[in-house]
Amino acid sequence: MNVYFISGLGADERVFKHISLPEGYEAVYLKWIDPLKNETLTDYSLRMAGKIDMTKPFIIIGLSMGGMIASEISRHFKPETIILISSIPTASDLPPYMTASGKFKLYDWIPIGFLKSATIIKRLFVVESAEDRLILKKMVEDCDESFIRWGMAAISTWKESPVTFNYTHIHGNNDLVLPMRYTKPTHIIPKGGHFMIVNRAKEVNEIIKKILANVKM
Repeated sequence: MNVYFISGLGADERVFKHISLPEGYEAVYLKWIDPLKNETLTDYSLRMAGKIDMTKPFIIIGLSMGGMIASEISRHFKPETIILISSIPTASDLPPYMTASGKFKLYDWIPIGFLKSATIIKRLFVVESAEDRLILKKMVEDCDESFIRWGMAAISTWKESPVTFNYTHIHGNNDLVLPMRYTKPTHIIPKGGHFMIVNRAKEVNEIIKKILANVKM
């Protein structure tokens, strides 16, 4: 069965390097597509869905913004399940400062170059290996600034929709980007941060393995 991976804003398939799937599952990494002018997260998600082979059963694993896109796809199509990592299933789980950014269009004023530099500097002081820090640094440097700005706008103006799909939500209780107090994950990784998919991959893999064991092949 195909398992489609969608990375977070400013990242790509390299962020999933430590994630492994049980036998019988094939990883397919969805690459970002160029957003249209003023495109909403929902409309973008539906265009991303065009890259999925829906003639056979599939699963989606979404990281951060990728989880939001996975949720929107699941509202219109029928994956066997989706797994959200360091993400949220609905707009009502966004922290207030993100919705305020959408209301007042603060995303237009944020210097993206500074944001990327701050992200890189922060990665130098966490517990990933030197190799992981290098990969994360390269991902941030490679990400197009206009795409980051669009993504920030799309997330902060995401419209509320009901949860009508099956999902697993893995979250760290030390996530500073999407704080856990605003959402209700099904699985909590103690002291896990927003990048726990890299430095807590063993625990994430164990949860994924259990979830997939219950999916009918």
